[in-house]
Amino acid sequence: MDDERPSGTRERILAAAAEIIKEGGVTARLSVRAVAARAGVSTGSLRHHFPTQQTLRDEVMRRIYDWIAPAHSIHDTSIPARDRLVESLREVLTAVGSAEQARAAMGELTRTFIAGEQTAQVREAYLTIDRDTRRRVETWLELLAEEEGLPLEGIPGRASLLCTVLSGLGLERALPAEDSLAQRETETLYRAVDAALAP
Repeated sequence: MDDERPSGTRERILAAAAEIIKEGGVTARLSVRAVAARAGVSTGSLRHHFPTQQTLRDEVMRRIYDWIAPAHSIHDTSIPARDRLVESLREVLTAVGSAEQARAAMGELTRTFIAGEQTAQVREAYLTIDRDTRRRVETWLELLAEEEGLPLEGIPGRASLLCTVLSGLGLERALPAEDSLAQRETETLYRAVDAALAP
């Protein structure tokens, strides 16, 4: 029976979709019928809360991302803006892991989004992850821009720069290295943040 409380119904739909993604991976198909049946709601109710499969996938992935890599540092105003942004970016990289964990994550990323067949589901799944990462970084930049009096224009481009750096550093964590990457990674993050925060 459909829960009369919209937030309760919405949460059940999100939980059902998250279960499907957990079972089938990030490229799992979130069909309206399958998600509605698992959530115990009508397809009409699902469409009321999530008009498209993409809006449903975007919200599920946003919540998963927020759980995996919460952005605690960005709100700590006792720390300078530059350091907060570096630490927030580092929190994203922490989700990738290092050494074996990073190799496993990058291997899965390659198998899923590069080596595998480029189906509509694969494309949709990748674009959802990419949009969420950019949304998150843009939100951080907007917050810091307001606090520091920096211009808001150009934030999407600045976020794109930081996301590209994150992608490169994530890959670098999976590759063989002669020495510890920690210092080099920190220097790279600060350079990228300085460029992104420049007026």
